[in-house]
Amino acid sequence: MPHPTRRSVLSLGTAGAILALLPHRSQAAAIQPGLVYAAGQKFDKSFNEGAFAGAERFKAATGIPVSEYLPSSPAQFDQAAASLLRRGVTDLVAIGFYYATPLARLAPAHPAVRFTLVDAVAEGPNIRCVTFKEQEGSFLVGVLAALASKSGTVGFIGALDIPLIRKFIAGFEQGARHARGDIKLLVNFVGTTPAAFNDPTAGAEVARSQFQRGADVVFAGAGVSNFGIFAAASESRRLAIGVDSNQNYLYPGSILTSMLKRVDLAVESSFEAARQGKWSAGTVALGLAEGAVDYALDENNRDLLTPAMLEAVEAARRAIVAGRIPVADGS
Repeated sequence: MPHPTRRSVLSLGTAGAILALLPHRSQAAAIQPGLVYAAGQKFDKSFNEGAFAGAERFKAATGIPVSEYLPSSPAQFDQAAASLLRRGVTDLVAIGFYYATPLARLAPAHPAVRFTLVDAVAEGPNIRCVTFKEQEGSFLVGVLAALASKSGTVGFIGALDIPLIRKFIAGFEQGARHARGDIKLLVNFVGTTPAAFNDPTAGAEVARSQFQRGADVVFAGAGVSNFGIFAAASESRRLAIGVDSNQNYLYPGSILTSMLKRVDLAVESSFEAARQGKWSAGTVALGLAEGAVDYALDENNRDLLTPAMLEAVEAARRAIVAGRIPVADGS
């Protein structure tokens, strides 16, 4: 599990701010929550593990257990949902952009069930979608990458080329150029299907290629494939940037920072909103202002970040939240 830090522990204030976005309905509701993970590994030290942490925190706070299903591939969504619905789940959270189409098809057949989709948008009167302003958190790590780079070249390695990943790339590039106008950016992808999120060997190969082309800091946005990218960075004495959860501790001294994406917050707040009778359908996008994206700072990377770098990234944060720096999402 990622070590808790100033930037990776859910604050009650942040949770309250998210719940405040939801219209009030009634004060109490009996719910039976369920969670469909993204295809891959449950304890991936990233996306799924963040979802697990949110579910566990909800269970610890309320005593209500969360039923789970870990598909081996995105095609198993219908099987996963059917299994949870047979167990009487009233609130089902699905983690992953590739569940949008099957969820939109399934939800009308279960009008009494509240569905929450994390990381994509699907329409329906009983569907709530939680998306993130990945570009804002990526802007911050872009600032740090550019200031840490000695070669003047930084890289981004995504799992595959999809609009979601393009949000990371857009923010990362804007942040890097904000800090250093002459920075060079390399962009590559691990693969062309969702399997690219679970291929550390291919991730390492792409990373080595970028290092050979001059990159000395790479932002890894590739799920479990990040493990290969981190290993390659450590072997090559380069720096990598983690994603979703705080991954700094995986290779201390080789991971400059991690772009935090609070999947845990999305899961916990959805279940809690339903429990409090505040759940509503629709789409919400969470960013820096809501504490839903950020960068990680802890004992594993503190020595890599100079006071000047921290001053620059915090100035960028304040400007983004205040609206002085608009961050395009690459769409």
